[in-house]
Amino acid sequence: MQKLFSLKQITQNPRKFVSQTLRSNPISIHRTINAPSHHHQHSFYHYAGCKQLLQEVPTNCLMKVLSNPLLLKRVLFNGFLELKGANKLLVDHGKFGSFRALFRRQNFQFNQTVGYQKHWLSHFRRRLTTDGVVIGLIVTNVAVFLLWRVADPKFMRQNFMIQLDNFKSGRFHTMITSAFSHIETGHIISNMIGLYFFGKSIGYHFGPEFLLKLYFAGAFVGSAFYLVHHAYLALSSKNTRMFESDPSKVPGLGASGAVNAIMLLDIFLNPTKTIYLEFIIPVPAILLGIFLVGHDMMRILEGNSQISGSAHLGGAAVAAIAWARLRKGRF
Repeated sequence: MQKLFSLKQITQNPRKFVSQTLRSNPISIHRTINAPSHHHQHSFYHYAGCKQLLQEVPTNCLMKVLSNPLLLKRVLFNGFLELKGANKLLVDHGKFGSFRALFRRQNFQFNQTVGYQKHWLSHFRRRLTTDGVVIGLIVTNVAVFLLWRVADPKFMRQNFMIQLDNFKSGRFHTMITSAFSHIETGHIISNMIGLYFFGKSIGYHFGPEFLLKLYFAGAFVGSAFYLVHHAYLALSSKNTRMFESDPSKVPGLGASGAVNAIMLLDIFLNPTKTIYLEFIIPVPAILLGIFLVGHDMMRILEGNSQISGSAHLGGAAVAAIAWARLRKGRF
């Protein structure tokens, strides 16, 4: 009611209202407001500038303008909206400022974590050596080999064997862990001998980090080839009933895919190097490579269930891709 009454007074006698308002609320043009940004300062300075402009206008012109009730309403209403908008900007800026400060603090903490991880990773890379990587891989394989003797067999089958049903159950980690898993003594000895000699050759030429990546790539792709092959066999067995056991339940394990990737890459890079087969028979490296790939293909065609030729060929595929990239200089 008070606001409506004041508005009625303005419309009835504008000159009297203006003179009373100016006497009771003098405006100081030089008063400053601590606005938090340039946009908000602009709003207040614009408002103060309007007051200064009104004071600089001659009195007779000012009175003519104020004598018009409609024009006076419009001027006062626009001024009220401008002041209200400036206040709203101040409040919103306060909220936004606190949110921005919180975001900066969280972003700073995130950058600190990422920076620490990068520092730790670079420090780890600098400490890598070829001998350390080779020995570390061998020790890990031996540790899992011993774990088969003491751990729960069901747990080991579920987590250290590649199997189509295992993969469908969500145990995707078995694509890597199966490449560190051996049960038979002869199996682990043959794989570790190949890893030791050929792994050192690759590591000395291209670095320990490259050797580590090659091992994991061979393990992953070897497991992928194994799963695809056994998925095909499972589909064929449903149509023809040619297999006694379900291929989807046949497990696989061993570092043969990873070691095959390392061995064949060294052979592709040094085809004329002499390799002593069984530590006795000297043969050119390229002949050994052809023999290994051909023998794995025959295993797949003949359906050898004891040794997975598909996993070996997965490692051979990784070696071929790495060899092609090295020839193009994409190291």
